[in-house]
Amino acid sequence: MIDPKTLRDPLRYAIGRRQVLAAAAGLAAAATPLARAFAKETMTVADPGGAWTGPCADAFVKPFEKEAGVEINHIARQHYPSVEIKANVETKTYTWDVVIATDADVNELSPQKLLEPLDWSGEDMAQIMPEARKPGWLGSDIYATIIAYRTDKFGKNGPQSWADFWNVEKFPGRRAMHKHPIDMLEVALLADGVPKDKIYPIDMDRAFKKLDQIKPHVDVWWTGGAQTTEMLQSGEIDMIPTWNARAQVVIDAGKPVELSWNQGIYALEGWVIPKGDPKVELGKKFVKFCANAKRQAQFASLLPYGPTNPRAYDHIPKERAKYLPTAPDNFKLLLQSNTEWWGKNKEKAIERFNAWLLA
Repeated sequence: MIDPKTLRDPLRYAIGRRQVLAAAAGLAAAATPLARAFAKETMTVADPGGAWTGPCADAFVKPFEKEAGVEINHIARQHYPSVEIKANVETKTYTWDVVIATDADVNELSPQKLLEPLDWSGEDMAQIMPEARKPGWLGSDIYATIIAYRTDKFGKNGPQSWADFWNVEKFPGRRAMHKHPIDMLEVALLADGVPKDKIYPIDMDRAFKKLDQIKPHVDVWWTGGAQTTEMLQSGEIDMIPTWNARAQVVIDAGKPVELSWNQGIYALEGWVIPKGDPKVELGKKFVKFCANAKRQAQFASLLPYGPTNPRAYDHIPKERAKYLPTAPDNFKLLLQSNTEWWGKNKEKAIERFNAWLLA
């Protein structure tokens, strides 16, 4: 309580008040390092968004936060992150600390030394399949580009091949295609009758000639996986090339949608850390965390992409496993994307594809 005598003496009150404020400021300054000492470390993790985000949070992000005692800013990134990763490294301004990138992205980024090397020690990392192991990349799942279609339009007899997708007379309806050359060049060649084992190296002249045929019949050029899920769910389109899990979540929601695995194209995606990232050590721990078989099994059970730790199958229900790209009946129908070819030719293909879209 302030002394009444002090109130009668303004000078004494002013001095006393200054002392109190100075003391309070001193206490606040002393408390700041203490607060910092107990503040949780933070990190930003980016995934492809849409249907990916919930399973990623449940299987990887939230358990890691709890185990490591950290806070994660979990966000969605652009579809292909290679351009932003390069910009982050060059400017040393990091949008993400850990981000999902495809093996094609990695084949582009690694030669430019834009990725941090990972810590490959430990049992979980040793169990990862060889195709998912690169110095700066842990492949965490296997996905496939397939044909999805609405059964309320076609019944169970929808398009079963890329030649069917191109056949606008037999299969009339609203079509969407990916606004990106990866996979679209391959499916054009498959539609033109090129055998799976002759797709690479891609004959771009032939692919674009075939794309010319379907271009007038494409109603939507999509740019992200979440968009394909929304269009399938709403019935905005009748058929679409998309990633298998983006269609499966619509099927699981009870919508009239089916997918065809025939002539699908599979690839891998996984975790990278941009070179020079200030949270690199914490990022490496998170990546290791995502290699665990049980965690990958949980992710695959929530979003049907194949795990890269083979021991995950010990924990995936058989009923769910049959919807994964890696299920034997599905996998035998698929073509593997040649990410080495794309790593060398992506920039040229994108430039030509974008010019073709505008022509």
